Amino acid sequence: MLSKVEVQLEAQPEHSRVRIETRCRLSGKTGVEMEALTAASVAALTIYDMCKAVQKDMVIGPGASAGEKRRKIRRF
Repeated sequence: MLSKVEVQLEAQPEHSRVRIETRCRLSGKTGVEMEALTAASVAALTIYDMCKAVQKDMVIGPGASAGEKRRKIRRF
């Protein structure tokens, strides 16, 4: 069972982007990758939906390059 979800947003106006970090805790034995990805996706779509009214030419970019992707597993 999913017991905790955290979503942190960091505005990076110098790069015209928002950094989204999600953390999930599960009381079961399976991974929570899909839950964390879903939380990040919903956060990104919400930001896009709110901002597109102000900036019509806004686009969703490719995200992190292959070198930037990381997966940390830690207790919190």
